[in-house]
Amino acid sequence: MKMLNVNIKELINSDTALTPDTGSIVFSLLDKALISKEIIELDFNGIEVITSAFLNAAIGQLYSKFKSDELNEYLKVKNLAVEDRALLRKVISRAKEYFNDQKALNERFDSDFE
Repeated sequence: MKMLNVNIKELINSDTALTPDTGSIVFSLLDKALISKEIIELDFNGIEVITSAFLNAAIGQLYSKFKSDELNEYLKVKNLAVEDRALLRKVISRAKEYFNDQKALNERFDSDFE
């Protein structure tokens, strides 16, 4: 199985990962790789500032399409500062909660119209 190494700084051409727009660039790449069942290593080396808006768009959004088990297996993170790891954990937790509730809501809505 091949591994895709992604340097975030090079991909977004910046040492700050701030906006949902730049997060979407990362999401698009991750989405394609995950569909192909590639292992992806996200390297945050050189990123000085990171926001939850970026992480929500880049990683949180993945939970709308993929299960936690798949993401744990295929998505690896390195060189992320300790405080940014805490932020990433929070983003992941909220994404899981949001997308699980969204699926349940859609199922209830759909069943009301059967």
